[in-house]
Amino acid sequence: MTQFSKFLAATAIASSLFLVHAFAAETIKIGVAGPMTGANATFGEQVWTGVSAYINEVNAAGGIDGKQVELVKGDDACEPKQAVAVANRLVDQDEVQAVVGHFCSSSTIPASEIYNDNGILTVTPSSTNPIVTDRGFETMFRTCGRDDQQAVVAGSFILDTLKLDKIALIHDKDTYGQGLVDALKKTLEERGVQPVLYEGLTRGERDFNALVTKIKSSGATAVYFGGLIPEAGPLIRQIHEQGLDVKFVSGDALAQTEIVTAAGGPLNLKNVYYSSAADPLEDPATADAQEALKKANIAPDNYTLFGYASAQTIVAAIEGTKEGSIEDQVAWLRANTVKSAVGNLAWNEKGDVKDFKFVFYAFDEEGAPVRSN
Repeated sequence: MTQFSKFLAATAIASSLFLVHAFAAETIKIGVAGPMTGANATFGEQVWTGVSAYINEVNAAGGIDGKQVELVKGDDACEPKQAVAVANRLVDQDEVQAVVGHFCSSSTIPASEIYNDNGILTVTPSSTNPIVTDRGFETMFRTCGRDDQQAVVAGSFILDTLKLDKIALIHDKDTYGQGLVDALKKTLEERGVQPVLYEGLTRGERDFNALVTKIKSSGATAVYFGGLIPEAGPLIRQIHEQGLDVKFVSGDALAQTEIVTAAGGPLNLKNVYYSSAADPLEDPATADAQEALKKANIAPDNYTLFGYASAQTIVAAIEGTKEGSIEDQVAWLRANTVKSAVGNLAWNEKGDVKDFKFVFYAFDEEGAPVRSN
């Protein structure tokens, strides 16, 4: 019996009362949790914009079974302790029925324990660490891929496409960043390649010249960075300033226009690559969402699309079960496909997207992403 099932069995009466109260409410409340302030606020605001855009459509069309959907914002600043406080507030005070979030894996992991214990459907648009869905939490789903999937693609890209095997692994000591680097390290070792450097930096730092010197001394021809744009940008810029001739490779967090400015301009992105989902805008299944965003004058930014898709997932589960129990919603998602802003989504028993594909991008002379493989 899973932790979720044990909880339901032990609190059957309380759960029933909670569900009657929640589903009898005049509105359906959905929480949206992520970094709304701080260095990574861009990510949280994109998710909020995407979720809001879709929910505005739902409400304009009459809501869900005649009920309007009310969004409740939760700012965790990508800090685990703050994420726990946000989760408790969303459950206890706001009485949400579902949550889009959190953004950072380090926030999603502790917060999801609270949601699971309280039978709250949770869909993260961005948390890629395997632990998110590997714990057997039946209420936890994601619309993005996993780090271990991303690491296999990254390993092949560096070794087979770039044909480089002297690799420096740098991470930001966070659950997402270090988890991604550790997954790549395992992938490389399985292919008989040992990194020439494995090093962590501290989130919030901006001076990486000593680290760049260490990378240079290691003889690395490629740098793989696990982390976010506030650290990736200055690191790329300082590598360029020191004249270090390496290929810089990273994960899906770099799929933002902000990387151009953070790195010091398009020139510094000449040898920079990142993995991400294939461009959703090229998928015919996303045409309706694209048209809706265009009418609302909303840019189809990466996490705007994933936020939109996560909201579509939750609404589909609620509508598909006619506001049924959390058990019904979980079963419905595992048995159905949702047409979303990032393509057609189907989930396995863990809550992971089936057949999620990562591809690599580089940058053109203007700093715009171009498919690299």
